[in-house]
Amino acid sequence: MSSLSIMAASAARYGIDRHIDALVEDKVASRITDQDPSLWGPDAGAEASKRLGWVELAATSRPLVPRIVQLRGELQAEGVTRIALAGMGGSSLAPEVITRTAGVELTVLDSTDPEQVRNALEHRLAETAIVVSSKSGSTLETDSLRRTFEQAFNDAGIDAARRIVVVTDPGSPMDEESRKAGYREVFNADPDVGGRYSALTAFGLVPSGLAGVDIEALLDDAEEASEVLRDDDRDNIGLVLGSALAGTSPLRNKVVIVDEGSSIVGFADWAEQLIAESTGKLGTGLLPVVAEPDSPETSWNAPDVLVVRLVGPDADIELADNQIAVAGSLGSQLLAWEYATAVAGRLLEINPFDQPDVEAAKEAARGLLEARPGQTGASFVDGAVEVRGDEAWLGNSDSLDAALRALIEQLPSDGYLSIQAYFDRITWSGLDEIRDPLARTSGRPVTFGWGPRFLHSTGQFHKGGPAVGVFLQITADADADLPIPARPFTFGELISAQAAGDAKVLAEHGRPVLRLHLTDRQAGVSQLKDMVSFLNHGIGQ
Repeated sequence: MSSLSIMAASAARYGIDRHIDALVEDKVASRITDQDPSLWGPDAGAEASKRLGWVELAATSRPLVPRIVQLRGELQAEGVTRIALAGMGGSSLAPEVITRTAGVELTVLDSTDPEQVRNALEHRLAETAIVVSSKSGSTLETDSLRRTFEQAFNDAGIDAARRIVVVTDPGSPMDEESRKAGYREVFNADPDVGGRYSALTAFGLVPSGLAGVDIEALLDDAEEASEVLRDDDRDNIGLVLGSALAGTSPLRNKVVIVDEGSSIVGFADWAEQLIAESTGKLGTGLLPVVAEPDSPETSWNAPDVLVVRLVGPDADIELADNQIAVAGSLGSQLLAWEYATAVAGRLLEINPFDQPDVEAAKEAARGLLEARPGQTGASFVDGAVEVRGDEAWLGNSDSLDAALRALIEQLPSDGYLSIQAYFDRITWSGLDEIRDPLARTSGRPVTFGWGPRFLHSTGQFHKGGPAVGVFLQITADADADLPIPARPFTFGELISAQAAGDAKVLAEHGRPVLRLHLTDRQAGVSQLKDMVSFLNHGIGQ
């Protein structure tokens, strides 16, 4: 019997009661399981028809297990004790939550920050194998990381081909090139599964299994849940959760996700991509807000906020009016949230399998790399921070605190603030401490994303969802840049172009963007934290 369970209070319960009978009558659960592409309307049919393979992965991914286990044994016998992963979006978020929950080491490289890449290169390279994950291989970040590790292995006298494992779609350019290059192993993923639904494909299983996770048990868990999720029943958690997420009226489209002892480490970060990229389009969607149990948003009962509490199976909880609580093991939760997101897409009347606005930031970054325009002058400089913003709302601001105040003043009553930090998320992980104070200061939900990885996640919602966001972009100088083999640009130039490209696209969509560039990481982070703390005591108190 599946360990999945859900509780819902009044606001979410209304959404469930409003939709659950129709979902059961329309056989939505069994039709998803049967991979019926007509569920999301005629415009979505073509895309949905090739994106529903995730419903049967608990069975179809089984043949991967012995291959992965065998390779893990071979690598360990050769002294490889560290697995790194180069991948973006679902290719990195799923393995990260799977390995962290299992308590095994996996070095996840989903950044183009030169300092983060260098640190990964210099740590135990002799004991390292890298998994390079990309559906096509054309993802610029992943290709750059592959080139860099390949050269580093060769420079260290290590046979690079023996240390590179590839996960890609069958017949992709990367598939053909990797086999030609003689890389250690090439695993093909199911081409009928999109990246954010790929947790139980080779993209999730290969790096996790090589790192030491019992991936067969993970599939067993998901298979058990699938027996429940396929049923057209009012108690089906996929239908219930999907209705709670997308069926409230008015729509509570800021979904605050907090972990309260679920034992699944980092699940909210994985769910963030799944939900935001699947639903944020056509001016609607659901914006996940990853928060802590004591974050300010958890105590608000704003009409656009829904709080999802991830709890353990025996949790004794009392729900506020705008809350739901979900419990379950990792494999069952992965599948349940995928079903729920597909259901939410049907209720929102959008296609949950495309991401029409993700490519815009990529194209802008590529254009900037080719054109190599000079850096635009700062609006002003305050200490270790160069400040840039549109004069239309920045006005006469001449200090960091005034600029932050001006940005916050652009927030509509149903808006949100998005913090986007384009630098090393490992060394500077504490920067996310500014999230809660800015939520208290602004009185609105605040998301925090590390660039460029969030571009493959909430980036879709920011451009395709409701036009109610304001954006705080933070970039930083690196002590030393890092070249990319056989490319005319460096990692520093790449991440700078990605940040500038995204800011450009957001501005073209009419979104206010405040850009803060730290000329010194240590001093700039300290200055920013101090200023946010000052603001928190000076606004809205």
